[in-house]
Order: sequence, then C-alpha cells, then structure tokens
Amino acid sequence: MQSENKFFDDFAKMAGGAFNALGAIKTEVENQLRQQLETLLGRMKLVTREEFEAMQAMLAKARAEQEALAARVAALEGSDAGAHRPRKRATPTES
Repeated sequence: MQSENKFFDDFAKMAGGAFNALGAIKTEVENQLRQQLETLLGRMKLVTREEFEAMQAMLAKARAEQEALAARVAALEGSDAGAHRPRKRATPTES
C-alpha cells in the first residue's frame, strides 16, 4: 500500500512540474508573439487615433463646405438660367 501512495505522489509531483514548465513556455510564447507583433506594427505606417479623428473632422468640414458651395452654384445657375444660356456650336457639315 505504501508503495502505491509513493508512486502516485511521485507521479503527481512530476505532473505538477510538467504543468509549471508548460505554463512558463506559454508565457514565453505569448511574450515573443507580443514582441513580434509590436515590431511588425512599428514598421507599418499607422496613424494614431488622435490623428485619425483630426483628419476625420477636417474632412467632414470640407464636405460641408463643398455641399454649401454646390448649393450656391445651383442657386446661381437657376437664377441666371434665362440670361446666360450657352450657345450651340455650329458643327461643320460634311461635304
């Protein structure tokens, strides 16, 4: 009976040591992957969140200004529709 308990005790210690080693390997692999990913992302030309939001706001303002100008042009063209009609170009006739 004593020998069976010693066997199981030794087996449990060995299994516990293996799990500790696997945990250390897991941590090391995670650290290596994180480092590789940071290196890869560092080489890419990515913008920060603040730069992206600033550009987004600038583009929204430009779009609003463009739409306002388009509406102004349409209004001006509508009020001058009868006064400034483009002339039709005379096409040369084929002989």
